[in-house]
Amino acid sequence: MSQQQLADIKERAAGTGPLLEVRDLVKHFPVRGGLLQRAVAWVKAVDGVTFDIKRGETLGLVGESGSGKSTVARTILRLIPPTSGEVLLEGKSVFKASPSQMKKLRRDMQIIFQDPYGSLNPRMSVGEIIGEGLLVHGVGSPREREATVDRLLEVVGLRGQHRGRFPHEFSGGQRQRIGIARALALTPKIVIADEPVSALDVSIQSQILNLLSDLQRDFNLTYLFVAHNMAVVEQVSDRIAVMYLGKIVEVGPAEDVCKDPKHPYAKALISAVPVADPDVRRERVVLKGDIPSPINPPSGCHFRTRCPIATDRCAVEEPLLRPVGKDRVAACHYA
Repeated sequence: MSQQQLADIKERAAGTGPLLEVRDLVKHFPVRGGLLQRAVAWVKAVDGVTFDIKRGETLGLVGESGSGKSTVARTILRLIPPTSGEVLLEGKSVFKASPSQMKKLRRDMQIIFQDPYGSLNPRMSVGEIIGEGLLVHGVGSPREREATVDRLLEVVGLRGQHRGRFPHEFSGGQRQRIGIARALALTPKIVIADEPVSALDVSIQSQILNLLSDLQRDFNLTYLFVAHNMAVVEQVSDRIAVMYLGKIVEVGPAEDVCKDPKHPYAKALISAVPVADPDVRRERVVLKGDIPSPINPPSGCHFRTRCPIATDRCAVEEPLLRPVGKDRVAACHYA
C-alpha cells in the first residue's frame, strides 16, 4: 500500500478527507443497428473523469451541451450504470454497494433535476412528492412526516397550505423550489444540482441561486453544480471543473479560473460571459465549428479541431491534466 493510500485512509477515518471521490469514471452508450440490434458503435459520453469534492464545498461542472456533464451527475448517483471507474462517498464505494447498502447511500445523495416541469409527478400532490423519500425510508410517523413537509415548504419560500396542491398549479420557479424541498427531505450530505436554473427566467434564476446558497449555509450542504452558463457557475462555486467532450480539461478555484483561464476552451467559455460595465471590453474567442461527435472523437486532444493554438503534436499526443498553478490543473500542452 502506497503512502498516498495510507494518507487517504487516515483522512477518511478523521473525517477530513473528500466527501465525494470520482476516479476514472467512464460511461459509453451503445449505438445499435442491423437486424439483431447489435452494438455497431459506442457513444463516449464520459471518458475518464476524475475529481474530488470537499465537505461544504460547491464544485461547478461546466461545459457545452453534449460535453457529458449530466451523464457524470447521473452516473455518480447510479441512476444509469457506469461502464467503468469508481465513486466513493465518505470512502464507501457507490458502484459496489448492494441494494440494501445503496438504499442507505441514497439518503446521503440527492439530485435537483433540470426540468421543473417533467421532474414532478403530476398525479401526486406537493406533500406526497416531498414526503415520498421519507415514506420509502420509513422516517417518522405520518404526522411527523407531514410536519417535516410543512417545514421544508417554509424553508424554500412556499407555504404549508400548498401541501395539498398539484404541480400544474405552480409556476416554473415554484416547481423548482418543490424539487429542492424534495432533495432536502432526507437531509443529504451531497446534492447534485443538474442545471437547476437553465429552464427558468433570469429574474427567477437569481432567486433560486440565492436560495441554494442560503440552504448550503443553513444545512451544511455540499454541491456538485452542473451548468453550461459560466456566469452562473462563477457565482455559486468554490471550484470549477471545465468539461469538454467527455473529459475534464481544467480544474481550479472559481475566481482564478474565471479571471485567468489556462485552457483554450475555458478561455472561450469565459469570453462569452457578458460584462456589465459598458466601458470594459473583453476579447471574444469564437470557436470554429460544432462540438465533434462523441462516437468518433478526434485523436490526441479532443479539442484540437476547434482550438486556435493547436499544433501537429495535439493530433498525436493526448494532453493529461497537469499542474498549471496553485491548486490548478489543465489538460493542454501549451497551458
